[in-house]
Amino acid sequence: MGQDIKIGLLGAGTVGSGVIKVLNMNAHEIAQRTGIPISLKKVLVRDKSKPRPDMPKGAELIDEVEEILGDPEIKIVVELMGGLHPSREYMLRALEAGKHVVTANKDVVAQFGRDMFEAAEKSNVSFLFEASVGGGIPIISPLKHSLTANRISEVMGIVNGTTNYMLTKMSEDGCSYEEVLKEAQEKGYAEANPSADVDGLDAARKAAILASLAFNTRVQLDNVSVEGITKITPEDIEYARDLGYVIKLLAVGKESVENGVDVRVHPVFLPKSHPLASVNGVFNAIFVKGNAIGEAMFYGQGAGSLPTASAVTADIIEAARNIQSGLVRGSGCTCYEQKSFCPLEKTVSSYYVRLLVDDKPGVLGSIATAFGNAKVSLKSVIQTPLNVKDHAEIVAVTHPVEHSCLQEALTVFKS
Repeated sequence: MGQDIKIGLLGAGTVGSGVIKVLNMNAHEIAQRTGIPISLKKVLVRDKSKPRPDMPKGAELIDEVEEILGDPEIKIVVELMGGLHPSREYMLRALEAGKHVVTANKDVVAQFGRDMFEAAEKSNVSFLFEASVGGGIPIISPLKHSLTANRISEVMGIVNGTTNYMLTKMSEDGCSYEEVLKEAQEKGYAEANPSADVDGLDAARKAAILASLAFNTRVQLDNVSVEGITKITPEDIEYARDLGYVIKLLAVGKESVENGVDVRVHPVFLPKSHPLASVNGVFNAIFVKGNAIGEAMFYGQGAGSLPTASAVTADIIEAARNIQSGLVRGSGCTCYEQKSFCPLEKTVSSYYVRLLVDDKPGVLGSIATAFGNAKVSLKSVIQTPLNVKDHAEIVAVTHPVEHSCLQEALTVFKS
């Protein structure tokens, strides 16, 4: 083996410390698989005085990023700081300096991926981001490599562990949204300000990345229709169970010849027989449908120190192999088409509708008529008496229908 490849690490938090552990405990295997030893030269931290027992011998703690970006010996920069700024600027500068970049930063990849790929191509280096979606689950590389013989028509998944944990607890224990949120925060699954998770924004960024890769067109965050889980009640969970479904927050990307690309994040009634329906707790899974492979699902831990570090370290190995060969293989931008996006009113889905109505003869018939006039076909209907005098609740699940048709029916009910 030749001289080692030196890396600089930006951030030694949850994932960064995990990368240090993986590099240490699997150093021999990594060197054999890469063909050359990989050594951690410098680590950017906020507090150099904080004890870090896993720090490898010879690695230097620094608090000035220039000591990494300006070091000619460092060939790979690993960004694990998170957030948009200054992470974006640091990665661009590293790429422009001819350093390969590895990141887990979904925010930067979703919003500034084009900048990164253009800078990487100009400098003939790698920009790798396997850990940006799904933590330790391999999904970026399969979409860029293993599944490229397919025309992918659908990619969807549970890509946020916090909301999946919350919905699982609501389903299993009958708890309210407020109760499970408090528990998730106490266990460290949810932040003090949980909006990125519960409002669907975290999943939307990941949806944009997955759809860009699956459909070979650039999907921006603004192209993703987003709805979170804050309005889901125990009654919704119970109705789903009665109708043979479970509720999951899904990132969904579809492409059709008629309507173009449709990307969204929202709660979904999943049939209990669907492979994603049994993915519970903080686990993630991504389901892919291609015209050659058929259906495939990637399942595992979507977050956490070591699972995410596994994906980051795999990208480090890929970058090291590229350095060894002198070639940049398979890490370029795959958004080589400019496809149209399906407007919201043209999107097609099944819908779940709850209506509070007067409990009297003829009401159900008039509701069915309103749906029929709007060309909405009903798959299942439940009528439940309420503890409200002279009122009942109608719960309906529709067959697949255009969003505009459903809105037309709901307009009639509101009037």
